[in-house]
Amino acid sequence: MSNRPHITLFTLGGTISAHHSDRLELCDYQTGHYHAQDFINALPELSELAQIEWIPIKNVTSTAIDTFDWFNLKKQIEQQLKKQDAVVITQGTNTLEETAYFLHHTLNTTKPVIITGAQKPFSALGSDAYFNLLNSFRVAACPAAAGKGVLTVFNDKIYSAQDVSKTHTYHLEAFQAPNNGPIGRIEANRTVHFMHAPAQPHTSSSPYCTIQKPDRAPYIPIVYSHAGADSQLLEALLQHTQLDGLVIAGTGAGRCSPKEEQALYSARKQGIPIVMTSRVGAGGVVPIKYYSNLELITLGDLSPQKARIWLLLHVLSTNSTTH
Repeated sequence: MSNRPHITLFTLGGTISAHHSDRLELCDYQTGHYHAQDFINALPELSELAQIEWIPIKNVTSTAIDTFDWFNLKKQIEQQLKKQDAVVITQGTNTLEETAYFLHHTLNTTKPVIITGAQKPFSALGSDAYFNLLNSFRVAACPAAAGKGVLTVFNDKIYSAQDVSKTHTYHLEAFQAPNNGPIGRIEANRTVHFMHAPAQPHTSSSPYCTIQKPDRAPYIPIVYSHAGADSQLLEALLQHTQLDGLVIAGTGAGRCSPKEEQALYSARKQGIPIVMTSRVGAGGVVPIKYYSNLELITLGDLSPQKARIWLLLHVLSTNSTTH
C-alpha cells in the first residue's frame, strides 16, 4: 500500500461536520462537531485509498466564509500541493459552489482538488456524508482527475466547479449542473469514470492564478430584480457605499425594470462595472442592443453568485495592473 497517493484533507465545517443526538434530525443540528479524525475513524476505507494529512481551517457554517477565507485557503492548498498529490475539502453546502468557483479560477496547480459536503448531518440516519467523502477521495486518487480544475463530488457524480450549483434545500441530489451536466461519475464497482473535461481556462491556465490577497475586499453586491422594482436600493448603494462593482440578477434572459435601468446609468457614469445575469437558474445571458449604451458585462450561463466572484477577480486584477 506504499504507492497510495498523499492527499491532504481540509475541513471547513458545515453540515458534513454536524451532529444531533436524534439520528432523524435533519435541519436543527450543531455544525462543527465532527473533525477530520472523526471522518477517518468512521471511514477506515479512506486510509486504504490514500495516505492522509488533515488541516482544519474554519469549523463553521459556510455562510460565515468570506473572501479572505478563500484567499487563505488558496495559499494553504498551493503550499500543500508542493508536496502532496491531491487535496480534498469539506465545507458547508450553502456557499460551496462559490468556494469551488473561486478556487477553480485562482489555484496555480494542475493537481486534483475536490470539494464536497453533505445534505444530511454526519450523525443522521443514512447521511450522504460518508459516500460523498469516500467518493471524493476516490476521485482525488484517480490520475484522470488531474488537469480538470476544481471538482465537486456529490451523490456519485462529478461536476466542474465552473458549472455546479446547489438546486435544492435538503434533497440529496441538490447539486446539479443545469446547463452542462456532470463531467463524470463514480460507478457501483468503485471506479471513477470521466465523460469529458472543462473547456474554459482554469487553475494554472486561468488569468487569475497568481492573484494576491488584497488589503480590502472589493464591495460587489448582487441586486435581485423583480416585478415592480424601483431604483431606491441601487441609489442607496451609490450614495452610501464604496461600490466597486455590481451584479444584477435580472429577470428572464437578463433584464431589469425601467427604474432600475435609470439607476444603472448613474452607476455606469461613475465607472462602476456591472454584470447582468439571470435569476432563472439555467440558460445564458448575452448582450442585447437595448442595453448597449449601458455597456453591461455578460458572462453566459454564470449564476449571479459566480458572476460576482468573476467580477471580484476582474476588479482586483485590474487594480493590480493600474497601481
